[in-house]
Amino acid sequence: MTSNTPATTKPTPPPSTGEIVSRLLHTLGDPDPARGTADITVVGADPLVPSVHRLADAMSAAIGVFGQQMAALGEQRGHSHQRVEVRAGAAIDQLMATYHTTLSGRPLGALLDDPTLLGNNDFYRARDGRWIFIITAYPHLRDAVASVLRCGLDKVGIAQAAAGWDAFTLEEAICARGGVACVVRSRDEWLADPAGRHVAQRPVVGIERVGDGPVHPPQPIGEADQALAGVRVLDLTHVIAGPVAARLLAQFGADVLHLSRPDRPDPIPMIAMTGGGKRNAYCDLRDDNDRAAFHEALQDADVFVHAYRGLARHGASTEELVRRRPGLITLEYHAWGADGPWGERGGFDQLACSATGFAVEEWTDRPSLPPTYLLNDYLAAYLGAAAVATVLRRRAVEGGSWRIRVTLAGVCHWVQELGLLAREDVLGLPQPGRAPFAALSTTGTDFGPLTEPATPFAYSGRTVPQPGRRSPLGSAELRWR
Repeated sequence: MTSNTPATTKPTPPPSTGEIVSRLLHTLGDPDPARGTADITVVGADPLVPSVHRLADAMSAAIGVFGQQMAALGEQRGHSHQRVEVRAGAAIDQLMATYHTTLSGRPLGALLDDPTLLGNNDFYRARDGRWIFIITAYPHLRDAVASVLRCGLDKVGIAQAAAGWDAFTLEEAICARGGVACVVRSRDEWLADPAGRHVAQRPVVGIERVGDGPVHPPQPIGEADQALAGVRVLDLTHVIAGPVAARLLAQFGADVLHLSRPDRPDPIPMIAMTGGGKRNAYCDLRDDNDRAAFHEALQDADVFVHAYRGLARHGASTEELVRRRPGLITLEYHAWGADGPWGERGGFDQLACSATGFAVEEWTDRPSLPPTYLLNDYLAAYLGAAAVATVLRRRAVEGGSWRIRVTLAGVCHWVQELGLLAREDVLGLPQPGRAPFAALSTTGTDFGPLTEPATPFAYSGRTVPQPGRRSPLGSAELRWR
């Protein structure tokens, strides 16, 4: 006798931290993911902060994989085998690095030329009852919002003006003026949208071989040298995700040359925070001389990291760059994907949380960002830097030119897919504040002493290198030493 009653199935348990690590190593194409997983230990686990998302587990896994891939790269060059230990509390500190970092004893936000640029970034309620996140973090973004809302650019003025618009109309109007804003969507709404489906169909880190290139066998180095000694990185990034990824590469010995447009620099506090070990040169690809200098430096580069749209207009698409420099590895950061329906839209960490349903899942009496405030930027940084280490290992055996892509929205998807914690299990936890979970470290910079979260992992038999010195924008020439 056949029953029409469907069989009951147990819900799939969320992945353990070890399973998260293993899946990441498979995504990166690590040749021996089982060995890599065994080499990573995470001490502590979620929940550590009042979030329904697995913030500590996700960040711990990303940090552990980065540390393990750097150790494996070093092992190819003669270093001894290392195991990696990550503390979950230190992983949370990395997500909150902008809040735990001080320059000459002062918080970074207090050192901005116009602190209101960041202070106005928030959720605002529109006429139709929906919420929209509006960003004014840079002068040109502020001006785009002002040209649409035509109001005083403080929270009260923006709130009053936004209340006269329908949310989706306002989103389109601000983006059309070159600004950035995003309506808060549920996860189902986002996945029903072509832009959401485009992101969801791709891995959290996309790696593809995009051309031929020579094999680059690693040169043996002394035990005291670093895993990336001799690797040259051109860093055309801004804000957090790309700059931090390049800083991580510099920390392990890469020669990183950071490039910035002189008319749109990141604020000095951001350069102090993300510039460890880099040299800084000005470069405007719209200028013929700068473009020529860029392409000359490209000939000796191993890695090109960028976080800008429209580089193809200036002869700097990945396809053009690998044609000019076979064997190049590019690491691209995008908010929504390079070629999807929102490929021409700018975006920030908070907008990815707003679009993907993450802010709805964090909802209390209104949509909310994670209690760490930032999420995607730092996760994307560690994931991208880990991918560079993996691809350098692969290039040493297979040769080829390679492209790595990481999207902020894709990072949100990845964290959501790790499963949600029960709200009743996290509500009683204290909000993270200025006090870090783990140690801070202080280093000298050209801007004054910088105190920041210490390196969040340790090796079993080798000291993890520390970030190098910070230098001002434009203090170096656009050429290799």
